[in-house]
Amino acid sequence: MSTDTSGAIAAPTAGRDTLQKFIFDNAAVRGQFIDVSSTWQEVVTRHAYPLAVKKVLGEMVAAAALLSANLKFNGSIIMQIHGDGPVRLMVVECDSDLRLRATAKLDPDAEIVDGSTVPQLMNANGKGRFIITLDPADKVPGQQPYQGIVPLDGDDMATVIENYMLRSEQLDTRLWLATDDTTSRGLLLQKLPHHGGKAEATPVSEDDALDTWNRAVMLASTLKEEEILATDIDTLMQRLFWEETIRVFDPLHPSFHCTCTREKVGNMLKMLGEQEVNETLAEIGHVGVNCDFCGQHYDFDKVDCAQLFMTDAPAEVLIPPATSIN
Repeated sequence: MSTDTSGAIAAPTAGRDTLQKFIFDNAAVRGQFIDVSSTWQEVVTRHAYPLAVKKVLGEMVAAAALLSANLKFNGSIIMQIHGDGPVRLMVVECDSDLRLRATAKLDPDAEIVDGSTVPQLMNANGKGRFIITLDPADKVPGQQPYQGIVPLDGDDMATVIENYMLRSEQLDTRLWLATDDTTSRGLLLQKLPHHGGKAEATPVSEDDALDTWNRAVMLASTLKEEEILATDIDTLMQRLFWEETIRVFDPLHPSFHCTCTREKVGNMLKMLGEQEVNETLAEIGHVGVNCDFCGQHYDFDKVDCAQLFMTDAPAEVLIPPATSIN
């Protein structure tokens, strides 16, 4: 494998997640390896999810970071599945600094068997939906987040995202994802629009570019889930692409980060309305709110709640709902 001097494959720092970008020289093909295991541990230790739910959610965490690494704006990708099976909602949010958080909501009566597939978990009646929201941090007046919504099409998370990218972005994308209780890793390959070699040191035909894409996908398709879980990024890249000429960039480092604040929770209570808040106060004397992403508890007494409704300022809309009231 040949590499450009603009970057080098760096062994992951102990306890630090790594996303490694690379491109194939003289071909419109880019790739990214990710090891987001430390972030995944921050998520999984906060929730007692069944094994099948953890597998899908962990794959979503890796996939969200892989897609966010190519954001061209300061903002976030919010990846959601709205399900009609035992799992009602899965959400992963990743910003342009690769800061992640994730959560899932299950039906209270859900009985989930190990090894359950995405359709079994979230598309039991064919009404599941996969949604990606692009939410700029610095919106101009009147600007709304972009949202793409498609049917939940695929037996696993990689296929769901591949189908979304082809349908909504017209971009050939292949993903290989693997997650267990301790590890979340993945590989993304994308075939970019071909420009006839104008910006390349050595012009390449569209046929040659397609050959490179097909060869890269064929090599990556030899990966087994167990191999991804057990092998670091450096070794995987050498093992798959040692005969290819690729350019490797400085590694990026995803991390867990929750954006919940007391102010945002207060805005959520204002959205619920004064009547509902007052009914909760009358029943138990306070309003307790837990962040579904990080588990942080916020408590509002009668004085706190009265102050919320003393202002006429509109409530901030949270995307997606991120709290549970108790």
